[in-house]
Amino acid sequence: MKKIIEARKLLGVTKEADLKELKTIYRNFMKDWHPDKIQDNEAAKLEAEEKSKAFIESYHLLVSIAPETHAQQLEQYTEVITASKIADFKYKSQTLQINFADGSSYEYFGVPNSIYHKFVNSDTPDRFGRRHIYHSYTYRKASKAVEV
Repeated sequence: MKKIIEARKLLGVTKEADLKELKTIYRNFMKDWHPDKIQDNEAAKLEAEEKSKAFIESYHLLVSIAPETHAQQLEQYTEVITASKIADFKYKSQTLQINFADGSSYEYFGVPNSIYHKFVNSDTPDRFGRRHIYHSYTYRKASKAVEV
């Protein structure tokens, strides 16, 4: 959640910001801070590159967790969480990344330690995930499934 809060703060948006608003803010920022616009000052160009990278990363994070994005991907997400088994998972700073057997990977933000420990100690992690994680926490797609 900290990552999401920092991204919103950097872009200056609220939780209710929609994709159109995010896109407008992103474009306006890039018009002003794109590194290619700065030719004569190397230090300013490096600063613009760093700001642009942070801004782009924040923009992509917020777009990936937006309700509109989730609505577009709901059918595919539902198929993955119901049909594919958990292959692997990682947990760091209240972010749980679950890798599925089909090659898909999703990140779940704000997962408390207590839920993670119950997940790890569960006899059926797939079932535990469906009941307590998949629709309970903010998530985003971390990687696509391998196409066959």
